[in-house]
Amino acid sequence: MFELFTSMVREEWRVHSTMFGSLSFALFPFLIFGIAFMGSFLIPLVAKTLPVGNLSIIVHANYLMLGLMVGGFGMLGNEVMNRRFGQASLLAYSARSLPLSERNIFANFVVKDTVYYFFLWVFPFAFGYILASPFIHVPLASALFLLLTLTLSFLFGLCGVFFLSTVYAWSKPIFWLFLLLLGIGFGGIMATGMNPALLFPPLLLHDEFSWTNLLLSCIVLACLFIVSLRLFNPESVGSEKKYKDSFTPLLQRLSALPNSPLAAKDMIDLYRSGSMIGQTIFSFIVPLVVIWFFLSLLGRFFPPHALLFLYAVTTGVIASTMYTWVTMFDNFGPYACLPVAVSTLITSKLATFTILQIIPAVFIAVVAGLSGEAAYLIPAVVLGIAVSFYAVSIMAWLCGLSPDVLVYDVKVLFVYLILVGIVITVFSAVSFLNPYYALGAVILAVPAWIFVQKAKVRWDAVDPAGF
Repeated sequence: MFELFTSMVREEWRVHSTMFGSLSFALFPFLIFGIAFMGSFLIPLVAKTLPVGNLSIIVHANYLMLGLMVGGFGMLGNEVMNRRFGQASLLAYSARSLPLSERNIFANFVVKDTVYYFFLWVFPFAFGYILASPFIHVPLASALFLLLTLTLSFLFGLCGVFFLSTVYAWSKPIFWLFLLLLGIGFGGIMATGMNPALLFPPLLLHDEFSWTNLLLSCIVLACLFIVSLRLFNPESVGSEKKYKDSFTPLLQRLSALPNSPLAAKDMIDLYRSGSMIGQTIFSFIVPLVVIWFFLSLLGRFFPPHALLFLYAVTTGVIASTMYTWVTMFDNFGPYACLPVAVSTLITSKLATFTILQIIPAVFIAVVAGLSGEAAYLIPAVVLGIAVSFYAVSIMAWLCGLSPDVLVYDVKVLFVYLILVGIVITVFSAVSFLNPYYALGAVILAVPAWIFVQKAKVRWDAVDPAGF
């Protein structure tokens, strides 16, 4: 239904342009294009220390992770229909008033997201590289081929997490059984001395093109999409859930935190909505596992301990996005009639964020143990958590209670990338020299505290009606 598809595309544009401003959002693809175009001229310099093949691994891994992030909309079916759209996307609910099935609507929504984010993220990057290819003596056919393999990487991430999340919503026991079998399969491959990341179809296709590999990749993607669509169940089960009083005992445990009642409310929201498990799996663990597989291919180009600290920094950056978990349930509007300031909510959200940092700390510790670098566990955890708190302080300063603005507002994203990029570059390099230098990352607590104080002052001065 082409009319439904085009209407959904226009609707997506209206939602984004309303949230971020038409000009800022329209400039976002140009920012991606500019980064790719200018970055292409650095490839000859980078290739002296990092082979081009490994550079392509990093790029393909990034677009696989992008697909994983975009594909997370499939999680929990009916839950996402309400959470992702809310009152903004009325077409998602058109099955209630028009003779259209919910599965048909959701299929159009999936295709719309695929096309929409392709032109938002994939095409601008590839086009920048294509235009730069004559200047860096790269054959045009090779540059065009990168567009194909990046598209496949994005689609594998999108369809893969769509498949996993719909299986999770359909049957949790089968979901965990599937993950167990997948883990056993990966373990078997690693036991042979081969890295499973080398079997990633777009990488195989990029290294050596064949029509057979291309056909198999398309068949796998089609199967994932079709099975996911068949498993998708938008219907609410209609069951009634009753909860005992969790607030009072949790409030007692969190009494040491500032604004503990609000922090307790956030924790209960996360638990009862299922987001604590779902977000941890699909927004934290899955992307980091993917990154680990691809980073492990670069191990021979770094000092023995460097890979752990590079991974710790990456974990810290991704862990900072947990701030979006605790701000997605409510905005300032319902609090406007209460004696609660925006700064009070920011403080409470950061308190809840602090509790959630147990997850990345444990994750880094597990990775340190599995990689044989347990001796550097403490410096790695300190580095990852310090980066996470520093990044979230900048996020709070720039975005207040709306961290989703960070993604597509060009001005905000540029400032964020500069401030965070400089820090992670410096501390990554320092930890490569000596792993115990990473303990110096505790100094990031100072600028983090300053940015949080600036955030409170800045957002208290903003009209609450804007939230």
